[in-house]
Amino acid sequence: MSKQINVALIGNPNTGKTSVFNALTGLNQKVGNYPGITVEKKQGICKLPRGVKAHIIDLPGTYSLNASSLDENVVIELLLNKNDKDFPDVAVVVSDVENLKRNLLLFTQIKDLQIPTILVINMADRMRYKGISLDIEYIEEHLKTKVALVSTRKKEGIDQLKNLITNFKDISVEPCVDTSEIDKAYFDSLHKAFPNQIIYKLWLVITQDVNFGKTDRHEIDAVANFKTKSKADLKRLQQKETIKRYQFINNVLKNGQTIDVLKAKDLRSRLDRILTHKVFGYVIFFIILLTIFQAIYDWSSVPMDFIDGVFASLSEWTNSKLPSGAFTDLLSEGIIPGLGGIVIFIPQIAFLFLFISVLEESGYMSRVVFLMDRVMRRFGLSGKSVVPLISGTACAIPAIMATRNIESWKERLITILVTPFTTCSARLPVYLIIISLVIPEGRFFGLGYQALTLMALYLIGFGTAILSAYILNKVLKIRSKTFFVVEMPNYKLPLFKNVALTVIEKTKSFVLGAGKIILAISILLWVLASYGPGPEFNNAEEIVKSEYASQNLSEEEMQRKIASQKLEYSFIGLTGRTIEPLISPLGYDWKIGIAIVSSFAAREVFVGTLATIYSVGSDEEETIKNRMAGEVNPILGGPLFTFASGVSLMLFYAFAMQCMSTLAIVKRETNSWKWPILQLVIMSSFAYLVALVAFQLLK
Repeated sequence: MSKQINVALIGNPNTGKTSVFNALTGLNQKVGNYPGITVEKKQGICKLPRGVKAHIIDLPGTYSLNASSLDENVVIELLLNKNDKDFPDVAVVVSDVENLKRNLLLFTQIKDLQIPTILVINMADRMRYKGISLDIEYIEEHLKTKVALVSTRKKEGIDQLKNLITNFKDISVEPCVDTSEIDKAYFDSLHKAFPNQIIYKLWLVITQDVNFGKTDRHEIDAVANFKTKSKADLKRLQQKETIKRYQFINNVLKNGQTIDVLKAKDLRSRLDRILTHKVFGYVIFFIILLTIFQAIYDWSSVPMDFIDGVFASLSEWTNSKLPSGAFTDLLSEGIIPGLGGIVIFIPQIAFLFLFISVLEESGYMSRVVFLMDRVMRRFGLSGKSVVPLISGTACAIPAIMATRNIESWKERLITILVTPFTTCSARLPVYLIIISLVIPEGRFFGLGYQALTLMALYLIGFGTAILSAYILNKVLKIRSKTFFVVEMPNYKLPLFKNVALTVIEKTKSFVLGAGKIILAISILLWVLASYGPGPEFNNAEEIVKSEYASQNLSEEEMQRKIASQKLEYSFIGLTGRTIEPLISPLGYDWKIGIAIVSSFAAREVFVGTLATIYSVGSDEEETIKNRMAGEVNPILGGPLFTFASGVSLMLFYAFAMQCMSTLAIVKRETNSWKWPILQLVIMSSFAYLVALVAFQLLK
């Protein structure tokens, strides 16, 4: 039986930690949350020499063990709790070859916890471009560790790192800095009071406001003859500690690192001058967005048409090959069309995640954050608010979680409240199907009308979020002030493996998460659409045949009329008729009303709902899009999905709070039902009003 060891992957943000994690684990990884905490947890398995398996946990990025955010608290709590099942046998600190001085602060702190610690110096392929040379033996000797020089881009150093992890017991656990020298008397008294404890662990317990299992500040205070210092004194000692560590790091790098400034190729500063320019920066960002949306349409049209046809054929095949009955109808008219309504959008969603991943991997996204800070500050938001607003294009839930690194409660609350306006990937299926029905396929200066419409919806969502933030900043009487600090990582070519893993993981998460909801709702909707309470449903065949007896309809047309009669008087039809007076001024019929109500579970359910409703009793060979295009407006006549009703529907989804999960996470993050209820009422009312005005003006 092979042994398994725990490995904690730790490092500053933007050191390439994810690349090292992917290189070690490949596809043997999974993403979840820490128990009781909405912070992402990545873990995977790595096979090491001699039959050893490593359980690798990728901890959130942190600059030091002096925690200032929830992400950093997670790192400290794990490193101090030996009873945690994930407590590391060995810590691997990932550093960036260009930022060794800053990265080594965290390394020296972890060494003080007496955990075997390996130093990974990443991006080694950039050394010759930056004129950097390292004396590895000297660095290893003075840091009392082993160093792995790694280039994930060139796949160098990973085998050496695996060998070092395998032989972690050979690594010294002796600290490389004596922090007790900052206040000898205080640390001596601490050691006397707790002779069996690691001094630096006690120091972190005293100075940090985090959970540490059994050891806490009260326990230390209760010990006789030990007196803790005031907060101001502790703060001063922390500053002394940081200065002492940097003095040690400077001395090591003075002899262990050489930088030839003349060899360094300074492309970064030249690119930064262009990409963060106060005029050209915005123009370039706008052009990149236009290109992305055009590519989403152009590249995905063929696979989408193929998937649409496959599901239509699968429904028809199921209906013709399986014995007739309720189960076959459920499969062919409920489950298959419902799932088809979400699977068809996999190509476009995958391309969206592809482009976002490339922008993040290349280092450009940090420039966007810096650029947009100039705009954000005028509307009462922090520059850090841009990260949730941009990541909200994937999903509002992790975007709202990402507000935890905003120190100001007012700025954080405003960001939480306005983030759902950002167009998330769940809205994408709704937009895409409606755009394909009501927006022509022409082009303007080479850009498709449909792609321009999609981009306009994204800009409307972002603009509304900013405007709402401005209003909230004036309305909310909360005093706070913070400063914006963002790190600019080096530019680099995105690693194909990292991008591919991100796209696969995010798309799989989206599809599986939505798929469970859609499957359940598709079954429920099919039952509600296939059964009814009264004689109009139960005697539908006799009623229709009597009504159209004089018209000599073909058998196919007669069956379609019977199916329509049953659907209208089914449970779902009666429910839809009840809410129809409320939504008909917006240009919607009862079927769209049912889709809107059911999509409160998740926005993307809208398309699956319509696919299920339109499939009940319909021709299985028709695609979902064709069925929707053939729908007739029951009040105005003509097509149901016109330019006016289509624009109305897209604007409704742009502004409505149509997601239970988002409301739940807002409640969790604000610790109150007040804010999510206000969100639901205000956003939904605003969405209804805008959709009403749009339809009435355009019809």
